[in-house]
Amino acid sequence: MTEEILKVEHLNKFYGDWQVLHDINFDLKKGEVVTLLGPSGSGKSTLIRTLNGLEPFRKGSIYFKGKKIDPTPKEWQKLRQEIGMVFQSYDLFPNLTVLDNILLAPTKVQGRNRADVKKEAMELLDRVDLADQANSYPRQLSGGQKQRIAIVRALAMHPELMLFDEVTASLDPEMVRGVLEIIKELSDRDHMTMIIVTHEMNFAAQIADRVLFLENGRILEETPGKQFFEHPQTARAAEFLSSMEF
Repeated sequence: MTEEILKVEHLNKFYGDWQVLHDINFDLKKGEVVTLLGPSGSGKSTLIRTLNGLEPFRKGSIYFKGKKIDPTPKEWQKLRQEIGMVFQSYDLFPNLTVLDNILLAPTKVQGRNRADVKKEAMELLDRVDLADQANSYPRQLSGGQKQRIAIVRALAMHPELMLFDEVTASLDPEMVRGVLEIIKELSDRDHMTMIIVTHEMNFAAQIADRVLFLENGRILEETPGKQFFEHPQTARAAEFLSSMEF
């Protein structure tokens, strides 16, 4: 039986009186890739940020590796060592070199040996073809290079689960492919457990084990990846795919 990494039960989120997530329920198995799809404003980014404690929720429960999460700042700080997240905005420290950006959390937060982490960091940089940029600063890198560094920085923490929130949204079209290839390799080679928010439909079709299709903060459809793109279950999902020219 495949290990369950994440389980979400009856999750509801509000901004004041405005409810943005409505009774969200799903689970995630080890090694599985789930993509969150839907129109802008459907709640995808809010949901994925809630799964990393960046957005508080009012009702419902989240379980990580079988344990119910106590949604306190202290608990989320601890869990972020195991639940990595990459944003569209990179969030690299501009005053640190590429290598120091990667080393900071594993050495300061996890207390790991600097030499060991540096060796691993260089191997990861080599894997994304950026070993020659280890001593560069973020301002010297392209958007695509910064995003690959952000992915490496998250991987250096040895996460059990990776969350990707529209990581190609701010990139020029020619830079998108390299970033998506890295994420796909994490699935194909490393069998990384991932939840991905994306508007890249061809990429989602290649990588998704399951699709959660959201609209207005609700899951309208939960379908195996191949089936979603070939035979969506709802008229709204079919309309969405048509609008994306998939």
